[in-house]
Amino acid sequence: MKKAKDNSVTPSAGPLKIRIGGKEREFDIENPELPDWVEENKLTAGGYPYDKKMKSEEYDETLEKLQIELVKAQAWLQATGKRMMALFEGRDAAGKGGTIFVLRQYLNPRTARNVALTKPTPTELGQWYYQRYADHFPTAGEFVTFDRSWYNRAGVEPVMGFCTPEQHEKFLDETPHFERMIVNDGIYFFKFWLNIGRETQLERFHDRRYSPLKSWKFSPIDIAGITKWDDYTKARDTMFERTHKEFAPWIIVRANDKRRARLAVMRRILLSLPYEGRDLDVIGKEDKKIIGEGPSFLGKES
Repeated sequence: MKKAKDNSVTPSAGPLKIRIGGKEREFDIENPELPDWVEENKLTAGGYPYDKKMKSEEYDETLEKLQIELVKAQAWLQATGKRMMALFEGRDAAGKGGTIFVLRQYLNPRTARNVALTKPTPTELGQWYYQRYADHFPTAGEFVTFDRSWYNRAGVEPVMGFCTPEQHEKFLDETPHFERMIVNDGIYFFKFWLNIGRETQLERFHDRRYSPLKSWKFSPIDIAGITKWDDYTKARDTMFERTHKEFAPWIIVRANDKRRARLAVMRRILLSLPYEGRDLDVIGKEDKKIIGEGPSFLGKES
């Protein structure tokens, strides 16, 4: 068994009964030993197509090349006044923050912003639902990422009871109209869903629980969400069905291997922006095992 050191103070929870692949398992986040069944399946969970992570040497070399292309793309945005916006969604521990970090790592922060909003204030609760997000939309020349977005109302809020069924249904009905306005206004608009397997999520939660550097990422919502996997799957599938549109498609990235996922996201953005000096040979082709669009890409995976 993989054993971690307890160097953090985080929310506690007792042993949880979890059914995975037709088998009932017990997972205790307070046990510093990671169960063998999690360790053995953390990469291949959910039908992930690779059984080994991308080698670090290959990743580092490719990452640097793509980051250089991103700098070129940002210069083009600034020179032309074009605008770009990317939403990053996924289950807790899907790798959203790390992907956004490498995406923005060498960009000029004056025109490359990340938006990660806290829970709504009383004033924001009284506003039009999309208003607090629209306040952060890009102006001319800006590259804006959202670490979670208005799609909280399609996942976390209905699953955890933070919105009413009526509010959820209204969101699913109105969001495509809202996003059509974004696209019609000329913004390059991306919606990324980072998809991970269940054992992958459990391993990452366990890592956060016992890491002195990552313990701040672990919250009571994470604990509550461990037993709500199926509820989140249902909410995700409904979201895809109602909000995946040709003009604003859901780009799904299988993210059990963070390295492959990050490169896949960067490639999709670079291949979609017609920036000056774009080097298609450097960018390379997309890995169709890792990235696709819409609910059909996931098939029966969960």
